[in-house]
Amino acid sequence: QVQLVESGGGLVQAGGSLRLSCVASGVTFRRYAMGWFRQAPGKGRESLAAISGYGLSTIYADSVKGRFTISRDNAKNTVYLEMNSLKPEDTAVYYCAAGLTATIASSSSYADWGQGTQVTVSS
Repeated sequence: QVQLVESGGGLVQAGGSLRLSCVASGVTFRRYAMGWFRQAPGKGRESLAAISGYGLSTIYADSVKGRFTISRDNAKNTVYLEMNSLKPEDTAVYYCAAGLTATIASSSSYADWGQGTQVTVSS
């Protein structure tokens, strides 16, 4: 089982940037694809981005393509989500998750989840 801890959330003005981090422990990190998701109040979970174990493949949802960048540092057991040009509609709790396949097609592909970090974008 992968233990995941997110950090880096906070309050930012529209147009600003944040970088989220997710540190994994308990496993050989490079064996796992990682994904970032979010859930806004009253809405379902949304897949944002995913990255393969060695970082050679990334995929993004249309809603964040060109604004968000997923990356990983396997030496630090960490996956990142760089978020630029933030909008009020990006306000949500952001989660990282570990799975066997880098996909944004389904959150059920990910077995282990972090506790989430709140991102609030003010207008």
